[in-house]
Amino acid sequence: MLHIVACIKQVPDTKIIKMNPKTNTMDRSSAPAILNPYDAHAVEEAVRLKARYGGTVSVVTMGPPPAVKAIKKCIEIGADEGYLVTDRAFAGADTLATSYTVTKALEKISKIKPIDLILCGKMTIDGDTGQVGPGIARRLDIPPLTNVKKVESVNKEEGYCVIHRKLEDGYEVIQSTLPCLFSVEKDINDIPYSTMPNMLRAARYKPVVWSVNDLEDVDRTLFGLKGSPTIVAKVWPPEKPKGGEMLAGGSKEQVARLLEILWEKKELFGMKEGAR
Repeated sequence: MLHIVACIKQVPDTKIIKMNPKTNTMDRSSAPAILNPYDAHAVEEAVRLKARYGGTVSVVTMGPPPAVKAIKKCIEIGADEGYLVTDRAFAGADTLATSYTVTKALEKISKIKPIDLILCGKMTIDGDTGQVGPGIARRLDIPPLTNVKKVESVNKEEGYCVIHRKLEDGYEVIQSTLPCLFSVEKDINDIPYSTMPNMLRAARYKPVVWSVNDLEDVDRTLFGLKGSPTIVAKVWPPEKPKGGEMLAGGSKEQVARLLEILWEKKELFGMKEGAR
């Protein structure tokens, strides 16, 4: 019986969020908070592995008290237990401090029930760094398997798993020892609609909540802003694309006009000035 833990995060919906023109930072109040989409696929994959091999799926997140909503969404997907690590001491954490906090939570969870497999989303949509998953694996001294697009098998008895890892020009098949950590791609699965029993359970569910005082053997200088060496000097939105000329159809005149535009921009097959 496997014990799989998915590390999740509640994030602002970046399709809606706006930038503050005065501070050049994201206005998180302008968008609703959602479960990070990549993490949702990690939870779904954990639930599918539980269906294949039996076991339990737990989820853990570091965040403010409203992050309970993200845990409830994971219960809807099919997770069994949820852990929220929340404290003002964790505020301002970068990926290094976040990986430390989540690792300490995982260590405590493992004392309740040993962990066989940890799943994370490839990245979060509000940070796009993809660093927390590998950071957790490094701190736990377990193999990090990134860009996982398929889990071929998990054999707890013999202590190994086989996965397909996405590459730019294909994929590679890797066998790893257990326990290990997967950072999964969004195309690893499709998330179905939640069942009514799961929705009802999620509505009533209350996760385990831990503060900094509940974690064991910690160095408080490694939490939050104190433990974050990363400094963001400036954030700005990308420039809006400039208006162009719309060409419809495919007449010889229109094709000639398109070639003329491309030639003016020196972008036709990478041609440089003087090349004819």
